[in-house]
Amino acid sequence: MNVEEILAKLVSFPVLGGESNLTLLHWIKEYLESFGVQVHLVPNEEGNKASLHCRIGPADDGGVILSGHMDVVPVKGQEWTTETFVLTDKGDGKLYGRGACDMKGFLACCLATLPKMVEADFKCPIYFAFSYDEEIGCLAAPELAHAIRTHYKETPKYAIIGEPSLMEPIIGQKGIYIMETYVNGSAGHSSRIKQEVSAIHEAMRLILWLENKMDRLIEDNRLDNRFHPPHSSIHIGLVNGGIAPNVIADKAHFYWDLRTIPMDDLFDIVAEYERYCRQREKELQTTFPGFEIKNIEHHPPVPHLDTKEDDEVVELIKRLSGNSKWDTVSYAAEAGQFANEGFQSAICGPGSIAQAHRADEFIEKDQLVKGVAMLENLIKELSHSDFM
Repeated sequence: MNVEEILAKLVSFPVLGGESNLTLLHWIKEYLESFGVQVHLVPNEEGNKASLHCRIGPADDGGVILSGHMDVVPVKGQEWTTETFVLTDKGDGKLYGRGACDMKGFLACCLATLPKMVEADFKCPIYFAFSYDEEIGCLAAPELAHAIRTHYKETPKYAIIGEPSLMEPIIGQKGIYIMETYVNGSAGHSSRIKQEVSAIHEAMRLILWLENKMDRLIEDNRLDNRFHPPHSSIHIGLVNGGIAPNVIADKAHFYWDLRTIPMDDLFDIVAEYERYCRQREKELQTTFPGFEIKNIEHHPPVPHLDTKEDDEVVELIKRLSGNSKWDTVSYAAEAGQFANEGFQSAICGPGSIAQAHRADEFIEKDQLVKGVAMLENLIKELSHSDFM
């Protein structure tokens, strides 16, 4: 199977983030095993999802992990002009389908070059690391990266996460944390606003505190010009509460996300916000003893990536891709989680992130060619006795 045929097969599995991925997982597993590759699974507790990892080549230190996720985002509510889970070639040099770009294109490049990998005389191995539930919070990558670290007697050195980057090395990503805040106030007639505690009014104060915190970080010159925007951001994306204009709301709820540059700490910002919440509770419980603010983690925090431009993994990707530039991104990815496990990590993969998560998602055929070429160059690199 060539890279386009493999991509068509991968796209045909409508595995959304949060859903079981076993159908797609088993197809990939059987494909790998057909080339004599031993595959190891990292299942979730329920047994309806699993990541996989495998090694191609000798059990020697210094190998390279090729990492990607198997799940995709939903298509509901989007206006597609092609079949969503059928890879479609319109003859315009692009291949359309959910996940074609993000990021089954990279997985297809890995699987398409597998025949050459198993025949190569590697001095250091290649590892595949394919995860689930990346699209709902990068949930599986920490356990997968740790499994690779502990399962093999040798230690890989590098991790290339194949998110779509137009084959440009990405050396930094922001950390992300999504929280939910619930406010419990006291209901009453709107004319008694000073005698009751409006959950909506207090939720707005909390939202303003979060916005002001973002502004204070900027004013304090907490900036990293590698990113756009060059500061940590705090955004409120969903708010609800109340039942009528003349009823004081006793319930309010909002979601917010925090995206931090490497110099800022996710947990420090959340802890400061928690202190403000407890302060407001203490002040308003004199008016309504049942006033309460609860902050709940929507999904675990995803750590930032802060690879240096002169790190060896960046130089390696530059050689493999032929791209001498580098960049950073503000979206979440699994690279920081692999870096936290001790692997020098960077992002580089075929396709453009601008095509991800939208109707008529596509990957350019030329990008697939470049993705395969990068991995073929990696095969050559790992076959040299002087590979770093």
